[in-house]
Amino acid sequence: MRSRKSNKKKQGKRYFSNRNSENVFSGSFVAIVTPFKDGKIDKSSYKRLIKFHLENETDGLVPCGTTGESATLTYDEHEMMIDLTIQEAKGKIPVIAGTGSNSTHETVKLTKYAQKAGADAVLLICPYYNKPTQRGLYLHFKAVAEECSIPIVLYNIPSRTGINMVPETIAKLFRECSNIVAVKEASGSLDQMTQILKMTNNKICVLSGDDALTLPLLSIGGRGVISVVANIVPLQTHKLVEYFLDGEIELARQIHYYLYDLIKAMFIQTNPIPVKSALKLMGRIKSEELRLPMCSMEKEKIDILKKVLKGYKLIR
Repeated sequence: MRSRKSNKKKQGKRYFSNRNSENVFSGSFVAIVTPFKDGKIDKSSYKRLIKFHLENETDGLVPCGTTGESATLTYDEHEMMIDLTIQEAKGKIPVIAGTGSNSTHETVKLTKYAQKAGADAVLLICPYYNKPTQRGLYLHFKAVAEECSIPIVLYNIPSRTGINMVPETIAKLFRECSNIVAVKEASGSLDQMTQILKMTNNKICVLSGDDALTLPLLSIGGRGVISVVANIVPLQTHKLVEYFLDGEIELARQIHYYLYDLIKAMFIQTNPIPVKSALKLMGRIKSEELRLPMCSMEKEKIDILKKVLKGYKLIR
């Protein structure tokens, strides 16, 4: 696989200053895990992970998302993880803090904290479990956008939340809220992604929420990915997006096929169980510890994961 040094200038907070710029969101943003050790956040492992991403051209960090087990973090831990990520990123790459919740009040509170802390943007998941109507989704995100000035990335993942935010709702929010700049789309539907782009005249930045669909999404106008697999292969994930956006489609396609089996292995059980196990096997974190109700992988799944990681020469 050919590799080259990226010539993209890291823009820090200017990265999101103008949503009409085609570069407002572009690249591979890692949905970074939250390492735990003995029930507490393992700060030293987390700092090493961020250093790993800075060295391997990851375009942005997304802490406290689904992969970061945000649902089991306390308020204090959530705020600490936002602070720590911003501190360790050192302004070299953007930080998009996960601050969404199924409570609008809680979402506003966490978003205001991220804004004050200096995050570059926030990622807001659709409210889960309570299954709001499309009007309820619209009112939820509009309320947050009006209370906070920080750039907002909507996050649509029906398999986790139980509700699909339809393209019409996303387009309406984009038209009416100037700080809603992007959407992480994990519906699995390229048809829906196409509708979103068409309804917003290709102005909203659509980021893949599914590593296997990054290349197909780029082909219809997407700008990148908020990635799980980038936790373990950040440079290759960055290169896939970079090559495509630079017009080197065949090189991007080669990376897509190269990564495909590894991507599938990251989802042999519920995310982030496999990716945390992989990071532990690779020596990137001290423990694959998760918080209940998430639990460790069964032996047969571990054996499958090890076989894949060995095939990619990520472990011996």
